Amino acid sequence: MDDAAYNPDPKAHPGLHAIALFEGAKGVLALAFAGGLLAFGPDRLRESVQAIVTRFIPDAGPGVVSQWMARINPESVHVAALIIAMYAGMRLLEAWGLWRARAWASWLGCIGSAAYLPLDVYALYHHPGWHTWALLVVNLVIVWVLWRDIRRRRSI
Repeated sequence: MDDAAYNPDPKAHPGLHAIALFEGAKGVLALAFAGGLLAFGPDRLRESVQAIVTRFIPDAGPGVVSQWMARINPESVHVAALIIAMYAGMRLLEAWGLWRARAWASWLGCIGSAAYLPLDVYALYHHPGWHTWALLVVNLVIVWVLWRDIRRRRSI
């Protein structure tokens, strides 16, 4: 651990700013996705899912596809958009807090990113490749930077 005293000035934390930009971008993309989902609507969404299934899963049985199609209705689209918007709100709130070097945002980001680590390891095991390694490394770096920020705050 560093012996330097914690500097509460937000400008003294470029690592937090980088993570804030990353989290903010995730939030904006999630909001755009939620809006697109609502604008797209269930009918066009069903058509797109059907096209994707036909193209990428040619051996999917008709029962599986019909079950997916039955679940795409106006209510489920609205619920999905609401859940995605809530996720976006959390990401944007975290980004704001990290940009301002708030302790609660470091905790929120550290716990949130650490929660993805088991999924990253699972994905790496089942789908090894550069992209899964990159995702794992990015999440590890985020957890490390935020944990380091939390530890430095405790030395105040």
